[in-house]
Amino acid sequence: TGYSPQVKAFVTQDIPLYHNLEMKHLPGADPELVLLSIRYEELERIPLSDMTREEINQLVQELGFYRKETPDAPVPEEFQFAPAKPLPILLPPQATTTDGKNPPKWDKEEHPDL
Repeated sequence: TGYSPQVKAFVTQDIPLYHNLEMKHLPGADPELVLLSIRYEELERIPLSDMTREEINQLVQELGFYRKETPDAPVPEEFQFAPAKPLPILLPPQATTTDGKNPPKWDKEEHPDL
């Protein structure tokens, strides 16, 4: 078990650039990417041990995580909830409206303050 140099480089240098991507270190555990829903339900686990730093970066970006220029760079509003994507077809209607957790979705035209 443990982190290869490739994974370690991703963890220390790349994770701080990704919005909504957090590192949780579990001693003795193999590194894996755990994808959670907006309700923090586990969706998928992807083992990272055999991947190169380049492959992990590619995977994370394909999944829709927003990569900032620097760790402190602001995140554009449309990426605040990235990689969460609205899935209106898969969600029952009450899931998006009654619990109040999901922010209202606006079109760009409806932002007079931008």
